[in-house]
Amino acid sequence: MTADGMTRRQLIRHTAWFGAAVALTVTGGEVISHIATGTAEAADDPAALRFVQISDSHLGFTGTANLDVAATFGAAINQVNSLGYEPDFVIHSGDVTHLSLASEFGLAKEMMSDIRTPRVFTVPGEHDTINDGGKTYRQFFGAQTLGDGWFSFDTKGVHFISLVNTSSVDALGYLGPEQLDFVRRDVAGLSSETPVVVFSHIPLYAMYPKWGWGTSDAVTLLGMLRRFGSVTCLNGHVHQVFAKTEGNVTFYSAAPTCYPLPQPGQASAPLPVTLPAGELSSALGIRTVSFRAGSANLALTDERLT
Repeated sequence: MTADGMTRRQLIRHTAWFGAAVALTVTGGEVISHIATGTAEAADDPAALRFVQISDSHLGFTGTANLDVAATFGAAINQVNSLGYEPDFVIHSGDVTHLSLASEFGLAKEMMSDIRTPRVFTVPGEHDTINDGGKTYRQFFGAQTLGDGWFSFDTKGVHFISLVNTSSVDALGYLGPEQLDFVRRDVAGLSSETPVVVFSHIPLYAMYPKWGWGTSDAVTLLGMLRRFGSVTCLNGHVHQVFAKTEGNVTFYSAAPTCYPLPQPGQASAPLPVTLPAGELSSALGIRTVSFRAGSANLALTDERLT
């Protein structure tokens, strides 16, 4: 067992998703997750939507859990650039930095400029807003966003919504009325057949509220999305791969590029887990996602960091 309460068996269990492609199939308005069999077809189709999620780089962190977070983040970028195709975009789902310092944001922006993709999007984590409510974050990554950094866009038949639930350390896991009103207006004109993907840092369901792993007003948000046949929510924050389906919504938490955290309730607090030498990369990774117009499947593959 590690000092933070995670046994090696538990670590293996929560990283066992790596290397598996998971498809979300809409059947009678319900999203059913299963191991994908047609993922390669979408990945090889230049007309398909293909994007990558990376998360929780925590640039600026110092500690035994990862002695060089910039190096592992760089390895993740190299892995994206070695996919064999150029993704339509890359989304970083928060905690880009560890202390929300301008120097950390500057390093992150410089490193992400090396990603071979037309667009890089980011979502702020609580570590990106800890000093000034996200002001410095928005100076580096807030162009063309609204409010505290939320936005939406459409690509290849899919509607994307990027939300902020980390605006205040005192209100972690909270969207607020202004942002909820943005979503209400944003989806009003969409067909219910439009696949919707929502990005956030903190999970949009109650994964483990005791540790701040949940969003208090997410029920209101999900109510607005209930009419859509396929809704996928992708988040960071928990530093482990996890999946959950509720009705028409499937939630996926992403692996970090920095260090793992314990499973919910398996430690006294969500503190960085220090793994034995040589095992860190087994808990780090990137996620690739593909979707082909006319298909009901959104395919996700979680890859260990190599």
